[in-house]
Amino acid sequence: MATMPTGFATPDEAPPMTVPRIDPFHAVGLSTLAHQMAAEGRDIVHMEFGQPSTGAPKAAIAEAHRILDSDGMGYWESTPLKARIARHYLETYGATVLPEQIWLTCGASPAFVLALNSAFTPGARIALARPGYVAYRNTLRALYMEPVEIPCGPAERFQLSAAAIAALDPPPDGIILASPANPTGTILSDAQMQAIVIVCRDRGIRIVSDEIYHGLSYVGPVRSILQDEPEALVVNSFSKYFSMAGWRLGWLVAPPSLIEAVRTRVGNMFLTPPSLSQHAGLIAFDCREELEGHVRMYRHNRDLLLERLPELGIERIAPPDGAFYIYADIGHLTNDSLAFCARLLADTGVATAPGLDFDPVEGNRFMRFSFAVSTDRLEEALRRMVPWFARAGKAAD
Repeated sequence: MATMPTGFATPDEAPPMTVPRIDPFHAVGLSTLAHQMAAEGRDIVHMEFGQPSTGAPKAAIAEAHRILDSDGMGYWESTPLKARIARHYLETYGATVLPEQIWLTCGASPAFVLALNSAFTPGARIALARPGYVAYRNTLRALYMEPVEIPCGPAERFQLSAAAIAALDPPPDGIILASPANPTGTILSDAQMQAIVIVCRDRGIRIVSDEIYHGLSYVGPVRSILQDEPEALVVNSFSKYFSMAGWRLGWLVAPPSLIEAVRTRVGNMFLTPPSLSQHAGLIAFDCREELEGHVRMYRHNRDLLLERLPELGIERIAPPDGAFYIYADIGHLTNDSLAFCARLLADTGVATAPGLDFDPVEGNRFMRFSFAVSTDRLEEALRRMVPWFARAGKAAD
């Protein structure tokens, strides 16, 4: 009779496995409703997602047309694009990254899954700031890991600190940094990032850095974690600065110690991103003048919102150092940000994101505005929202 191999649990001994519960991304539901309203003839201003209203750089689009006419394409990993990304780290940050450390993915989301699955095991405890991007905690749960959310408010500029990480007992297995951050747009100073690296190194904590909003800063250059910690994992994408969200192209930078782990997972789980996007992405890297024009528009939109938010009765916001978001305290108007954003959409056609997505504890009194829209659409949104917020304020009184 066959015996159970040593080290394996029998069916009776094995703990029951349950599928992790994942919270919905409420902004997706609101966006779906907004698109339904548009199909019915309503004019919608989309401020719910961090999706640039500008398209891919003109030269990148021209290259895509050329490739469509000349290349049958297939599974492919662009060696020139990986080399160009490596050059970007050297030129922009002074950080040496080998092309073989770079893994091309279908946007930042698969890169994030790839980073977590390659560096941590089920049950790992990963610390992150609250508020933070909704998919951080939900992806961790989907991978059977435990999100350890650290409340970060105005006193911390809505960012993790070295002191908060040092106070965690026991230390987590990893942390997720985001600078510029979603939903707040806050940026860690060089000194803050260096202090975090020292604490993590001393406590054996692995760092995953989400740098998807690099290039979108209104307060000066942004530091990459690779300038201080070459063992960190870095997630980035062409969706934000490069204005190529629909092209689904991102990348992961993995340290040499994890190259083999990442390689085996890429081959089995993801294969390659679209060939067409890789060709276009390579060209996009050298379209800086056009892309910096987009940043100037975002800066103008940011300034316009900061000027006009008091007309909405909004006085308390996170410092929008970068990205293209305003994270606003609307606790004087509502204790249900999801219902508030739904009413705003229904009444005005302006789609926004409820703070509940980013903070399950205190997000009921916050909302997020994306100013990645064109300036004329932002002005239209303000025209509609100013009287609506005035009525909401009177109702709250």
